[in-house]
Amino acid sequence: MEKYSLILRLLLSVGILRGCDSDVKCKNEEGMDVDWYILYKLPEQIDGLKYLYLDNSTEGWTTGTKEINDASGVLANTLEPFFNYKIRMTEGFGFMLYSDQPPPPRYKTAPSSFGHSKGVIMLDKQTGVWLSHSTPRFPEGTKRNNFWPISGNVNAQTFICVTYSYEKFKDIGLQLKYIHVYSYDHHIPNTFPMNLQCVAQRSCYPKIQPWYQVQDLVSQGGQSFKSFAKYKRFGDDLYSGLMVYHLNQTLYVRSWGKMKRPLLSNCSIPNTDHNVYDVDEIELLNLESFSDTVDHSKWCCAESLWVCIADMNREVSQMGRGGGAICLSEAKVQKAFFTAARHRSCRDEL
Repeated sequence: MEKYSLILRLLLSVGILRGCDSDVKCKNEEGMDVDWYILYKLPEQIDGLKYLYLDNSTEGWTTGTKEINDASGVLANTLEPFFNYKIRMTEGFGFMLYSDQPPPPRYKTAPSSFGHSKGVIMLDKQTGVWLSHSTPRFPEGTKRNNFWPISGNVNAQTFICVTYSYEKFKDIGLQLKYIHVYSYDHHIPNTFPMNLQCVAQRSCYPKIQPWYQVQDLVSQGGQSFKSFAKYKRFGDDLYSGLMVYHLNQTLYVRSWGKMKRPLLSNCSIPNTDHNVYDVDEIELLNLESFSDTVDHSKWCCAESLWVCIADMNREVSQMGRGGGAICLSEAKVQKAFFTAARHRSCRDEL
């Protein structure tokens, strides 16, 4: 009897007998479940390991109490299922890491035929996480004490984590297919959605028009999101060629300021009264302002409603690459981003 009791405790400890419960969810600094969060890591000129954080329970930006690489911080807590995947049921848990700039030993940049996109997928048969981010080589290791790349300290970066029910990952897999993400590590059981399986194996991509996909997604907690994905054959800017038409708002876009051939603010977009402005300076929570030359994040906001955390820079070569954005319409999130943005007008660029 004692032997069976020991086995039962062991099974419970690795999650095999948890039934409907799942710990594959976004987590905050305390390790508690959250429906979604957005994290803005600051550049080295301010403090390259500090970050600002907001989720469905905060009123706006809050200052993280831990550093970005902390073994008990937001990212480490969220990635815990991945760190421990080897002790889970083989068919009960899946993950995929994708990035156009993978970590060692795969230092080489992904072929340009793949999307300019970075993220982590984790799921079991109850819930899952889609963590989209802008940080090259992340996660670098597979343990709580080595997941953060030192190279990530230099520039500002953004992360968005959303908890979804298992059923939503069929649609998420389709979005990743259109982006044509570069999967470099994965374990997706053959009982999981086919879209995820083929994306993980880098064996599928869109073959017919349209070369983009817009998908409404609802988190486990009921928050509505809109996912944009474009394949390389779309051949236009993500923001001025796709998103501005669907969101029906003027967009203020923040992207990497060291691109070789940046696109200028676009104030003459056909068939719309809305513009796309480039944000070259931001100021968050009265901290020192910083320019886009030390900010590797990609995001956009509108004067009302929308904030989107994205994959793409506004740059000529990226018009011919896959990428996407995850958007939500939430007043406190819009205020947090819009009040930070300092943009150039079209007159400034003449």
